[in-house]
Amino acid sequence: MCMDYKTELKNFFAERCLFDEPMAKHTTYRTGGNAEVFVLPKTREDWNFVLKLGKTAQVPVRVLGFGSNILVGSRGIKGIVCSTELMNNVLCEGETIRAEAGAPLDKACELSANAGLGGMEKLSGIPGSIGGAVYMNAGAFGQETFDCLDYFDVIDWEGRPATLLKQDLKYAYRHVEGIENFIVLSAAFTLQKADFKTLVQTRNQVLHKRMEKQPLDYPSAGSVFKRPEGDYASRLIDDTGLRGLSVGGAKVSEKHAGFIINFNQATPEDIKALMAQVQQKVQAKHGVKLELEQILWGEFN
Repeated sequence: MCMDYKTELKNFFAERCLFDEPMAKHTTYRTGGNAEVFVLPKTREDWNFVLKLGKTAQVPVRVLGFGSNILVGSRGIKGIVCSTELMNNVLCEGETIRAEAGAPLDKACELSANAGLGGMEKLSGIPGSIGGAVYMNAGAFGQETFDCLDYFDVIDWEGRPATLLKQDLKYAYRHVEGIENFIVLSAAFTLQKADFKTLVQTRNQVLHKRMEKQPLDYPSAGSVFKRPEGDYASRLIDDTGLRGLSVGGAKVSEKHAGFIINFNQATPEDIKALMAQVQQKVQAKHGVKLELEQILWGEFN
């Protein structure tokens, strides 16, 4: 049975189906084991095919955007990883931005600012995809994805399509209730007319702040931990004296204590062990259990 589903995927997707694909190529940590099967769906038919086959063959199916919030274990991922990479169209129609799940969030921010539409400019520079941003209600500098989100198109794990309206959903900081039951295919954002110069200026300031304050010269996956109630993870980590703490090739960034960087060929296990050390030391000093914002995938050594 095992070989059957792989052959069927290869026949269907041709060069858009890869075997033993290194996840280091598809995650911003630039480390991680291989995906047993890696496919690049483009259409709803593609998704239906994968989901149906996964169910029949009883193999897990996962969805990957830009991998900017994911750590994959050294022993890799069993089953099928579906990348939204080729679903990357972004359009501006009137005061609405429509974007497919695999489009860069920053592309939508750039397009909206250039069109004189306000509401997404502070999300500039977030290294994720539209699908990932919707999935976790990504945000920065006081702006969140859901602020100007109108609706998004999804399929469930059976391949049934639906359109989810923002007003029908419960969402909060980095969380959207029940979204794990769906695969995001595209999203629509309704924005407000605003002064083009001011928007472009705000966008440039945000991009500049990111360069200034974040360790963008090393592979990382952004903020490792969620913001605890009434505080900041980076402040707690800093106050615990953990800047520069390292395990193997992974290190708590000296530039921004909320980031773990891969500064010297870190293994996923180095990064995971460092995450655990930071949690443990912060809890010992401050009594606060930092909650991971990042997602662990696959098997670790």
